[in-house]
Amino acid sequence: MKKTFTTLLLLLGLGALLQAQDPFFSQFYAAPLQLNPAMAGVYNGKYRITANYKQQWNSLLDTRPFQTLAAGFDLRNAVGRNDFATFGFSALRDQAGRSEFQRVAADLTFSYMKQLDGSRYRSYDQFLVAGAQVGLGQHSLDYQNLWFSSQFDLATEQLDQSLPSGEVIDQTSNTYLNFNAGLLWYVVFDDNQSLWLGGAIHHLNSPRVSFIDNGGTESLDRRWLAQVGGELPFSHSFSILPAAVVTGQGPSLLSIFGANFRYTNRDWKEIAIRAGAWGHLVKDQLDSFASPNVTFTAILEIERWNFGLSYDVGAGKLAAPTNGRGAFELSLIYVHPPSRKEKVNCPNL
Repeated sequence: MKKTFTTLLLLLGLGALLQAQDPFFSQFYAAPLQLNPAMAGVYNGKYRITANYKQQWNSLLDTRPFQTLAAGFDLRNAVGRNDFATFGFSALRDQAGRSEFQRVAADLTFSYMKQLDGSRYRSYDQFLVAGAQVGLGQHSLDYQNLWFSSQFDLATEQLDQSLPSGEVIDQTSNTYLNFNAGLLWYVVFDDNQSLWLGGAIHHLNSPRVSFIDNGGTESLDRRWLAQVGGELPFSHSFSILPAAVVTGQGPSLLSIFGANFRYTNRDWKEIAIRAGAWGHLVKDQLDSFASPNVTFTAILEIERWNFGLSYDVGAGKLAAPTNGRGAFELSLIYVHPPSRKEKVNCPNL
């Protein structure tokens, strides 16, 4: 009973945290349009297709774990001699828990890549990228899976969902308009040596997401994000890609930091493998810090395809009730080769 009660409290706290935070992928570098609009166009190709899937907390919620799906497409075109413009589209569907709380969103993305060094004899490439997104979103839930304190029968000491709840809640929120914006600066010194940093603000307009048509004032808090990373070579074939992301929304704060090691055989049909570990640091609504999990990653690159797999191992307060089981995540990226005119050096993310 004590373990069950503790688990319930943890889930309630987790629910409060997730209510304040947008869905977030541990493989953030594999979901660029979900991370920062300025990452549109930052790839070595003509166009890019991305897909991401995440499943979380199935050790506690059994058949109704948290599940997040995302997909993106961006297409880059040359503008003038050295600059580039990118148009993209992304979609996200996130479903959480027994109430089947669901959020869906679709965004159009535009970014402009400005080359900062104009010398024809330059030994490196440097760009500043500005990006913006506009989209629509909606939240929904299954009202029949919810219960309220007014439905608890004190006489029988049992829950009776046939009793009136006294609550008036719609199945869906209003459809809202959403705006995001971001900046990214990067420099590529060699094909396995680079540095990048950037930032973004999501929900610039703080859209209203209330389930109550008349009088509901709930809105999405603005979410800020800062990112830094790069690639450092040990040899011609072996390098390390460290990175860190910090994002805050309302009273919540999440940071992910770590590195992937990358090895490539440098054949004409390039095959590369990556493996790494990433730590998570979370500040919740009680203003306390905790490390909920550590993510282990494995990535296979085959020419223009990139397949990623990661698993979160629970730590801290959630380790015991979850038996150390966290999130399972898959990613897929395809980058189409560019023409000679459209070719531009971009960092490995």
